Amino acid sequence: MIEVKNLTKYYGDKHAVDGISFSVKQGEILGFLGPNGAGKSTTMNILTGYISSTSGSVSIDGFDILDNPIEAKQKIGYLPELPPLYMDMTVQSYLGFVYDLKKCKIPKKQHIDEVCRRVKIDHVQNRLIKNLSKGYRQRVGMAQALIGNPEVLILDEPTVGLDPMQIIEIRDLIKVLGERHTVILSSHILSEVQAVCDRLVIINGGKIVADDTAESLTRKLSKDFRYIIRVEGPQADIQKTLSSIPGMKEVLFNGEKEPGAYEFSLESDPTLDIRREVFHRIVARNWTILSFRSTEMTLEDIFLQLTTGDSAAAEATLATADATADATADKEDEAPVEAPIEAVEVVNPETGEAEDVSKPLSAPEIIGETKDDTENGGEE
Repeated sequence: MIEVKNLTKYYGDKHAVDGISFSVKQGEILGFLGPNGAGKSTTMNILTGYISSTSGSVSIDGFDILDNPIEAKQKIGYLPELPPLYMDMTVQSYLGFVYDLKKCKIPKKQHIDEVCRRVKIDHVQNRLIKNLSKGYRQRVGMAQALIGNPEVLILDEPTVGLDPMQIIEIRDLIKVLGERHTVILSSHILSEVQAVCDRLVIINGGKIVADDTAESLTRKLSKDFRYIIRVEGPQADIQKTLSSIPGMKEVLFNGEKEPGAYEFSLESDPTLDIRREVFHRIVARNWTILSFRSTEMTLEDIFLQLTTGDSAAAEATLATADATADATADKEDEAPVEAPIEAVEVVNPETGEAEDVSKPLSAPEIIGETKDDTENGGEE
């Protein structure tokens, strides 16, 4: 849907954007992050066609923003940090004005009413914009971006200056909009970005320093990534079962945290996701998982690592992780050779017999009676 290639922008001698490239798929919500002066706002202004680039290209659904500006801009709805509102107009008249500017072909009243319902301002359509709260003005700004049903929404700091309740409302609205539109969201509220975005692009010094999901960045940058699990059951057997999981490096016993419930710290191969196997083995033995969490970095930690003095080291770590992932993917294309799994036995308290816990258990078969098809009109 959106393709940015080798985008560069100079302001005199200042290199504001330095040859960045990224793409956004249809229906994706992309978080576009960066510290002040990183080139984030410049990039977004180029994406909307507000300013031109020095070199490189931006295409929206195949239309170049410079070569085909009208076609490209028709596909964009833009909410700048300060919404372009006319305070002495009513909400309805303002949206009608925007509708005329965009030269929409959709039935006017029906379309404006629908947009107002989507952003929940239909009950204030006849009020002057200057008499609305900050939160409602932000919703009006969102509504003007939606006029014309654009395929792409570019939202620059959509929750700036809002109270916590208004932030939650706008966040939920963005999630809903992401079901129908491709969204680029820029914000300094990192928890908000993590809550709604499918992927992150982080820019610093005019260059992209990360392009990945928050979860993947956490795994790549965390120096000591572990899971902490609390399980109710026999402590020794739980530890043996967890230790036998393929890819598990270390299982540390953290003590009895509740009566009959024990906590363990799990370290595994960072290229493997062991969560499903852990869950399956614990539940299959009728033990109870009381909590299961990771010691992952927060998005704030990731952002600071990539945009502060340690950014070079963090970028090198990401590059190494990506190279390792590529090498692993190449190996997976080859015929897999399964390593033998050493048997680990624990005593089943119900049968008194030794049980091999080195392999996942299959789900128990549910056996029930089936009535004759002739009974109850052929129903079982």
